[in-house]
Order: sequence, then structure tokens, then C-alpha cells
Amino acid sequence: MSRAQYVDFWFDPVCPYTWLTSRWIREVERVRDVTVRWRVMSLSVLNEHLDVDPEDPEGQWGDSMRGPGRVCAAVTGRYGNEALGRYFDALGVRLHERGEWDGAERALADAGLPAELAAAARTDAYDDAVRASHEQGIALVGPEVGTPVLSVPGAGGLFGPVVSPAPKGEAAGRLWDGVVLMAGVQDFCELKRAYGEADFG
Repeated sequence: MSRAQYVDFWFDPVCPYTWLTSRWIREVERVRDVTVRWRVMSLSVLNEHLDVDPEDPEGQWGDSMRGPGRVCAAVTGRYGNEALGRYFDALGVRLHERGEWDGAERALADAGLPAELAAAARTDAYDDAVRASHEQGIALVGPEVGTPVLSVPGAGGLFGPVVSPAPKGEAAGRLWDGVVLMAGVQDFCELKRAYGEADFG
């Protein structure tokens, strides 16, 4: 009997396309012998050296862009990776499918986690943990990309895939097979086409 293959999935919870890709990788877990290890990254950290943050060009979101990632780091630090996966599943529904940008405490409850963790969003106590995790992911692919980042054991790291809507069933599995194949080609750099609208189904 073969052992499950682990894939590391770095995500910033505020990114809608990352949320869609996470729905794909959850489907991959269902149709392939794959287990996801969830890891937080930050578009705010990625873009902090820029004069204008492309994710927040008007500067209207400010520190609130960091809050969800901080809570994710708190969940990981206190309860581990499986709890982070549950929380991200719940948080993504609240943020991206229902538009509840104040839904951190409700998502914690949905994931069976204590509401007190939501306080991490308003402090810099977990910023070092977010930054360290972010830098691990970016080291695999370079600073010119964003979120998500996948690391496939034995093959390497890739940005993406960005998919909208997330494929289901064997279509999700075939995409996974292709990602693993591409990741294993060390000289492979990029495939790309224009983004469509985020489709949450």
C-alpha cells in the first residue's frame, strides 16, 4: 500500500484566487493519495518594498490585510496544521463566498476553535511567524510571484495553479498530475493566460 504524498500549500487567506485553488487541492485530496500541509504566506510581506501595493493601491485596507494571516499563524502555533486547514476552509467561505470580512470569530467557531484567537489579527505578535513561513514558500519560487505556492515533494515548488472555477472529480486529479509533471522539470518556468472573474460556483 503506497503512502500518501504530502504537498505544502502556502496561502494568503485574503486572496480569492488562492481560495479557489485551495478548493481544487481539497478535491485532489479526495481523488488522489495526497495530504495537504497548510502554510501561511502574506501578500503584504511580498509587496512591502513597493511604493504602491498592487493589492491595495489606494492604501485603504492598511493593516487589515495582515489580520487574517495573523490569525492563521496563531491557529497553527496553538493547534497545528490540521486545525489551520479546518480554519482556512471555514474562513474562506466567510470571506470569499459570503463577503463577511468581519467573520474571523465565526470562522473560528465553525472550525471548532476558540474565539479568542481572533485577537491575533489586531496585534503584531504573530508577524514573525507569518514572515518566516512566507519566506520559506517564496524561497522555492522567487519573489516575482504571489499566492498560492505549492511544494511537491521530489519535484519542487511552483506558483499556482490559478484556477477559476475549481475543477472537480477526475478533472481535479488530472490537473494535479500535470502540476506534478511540470514541477518535476527543473527548467520549467511559466505557463500563463489572462485571468477571468473569480468563480466561486
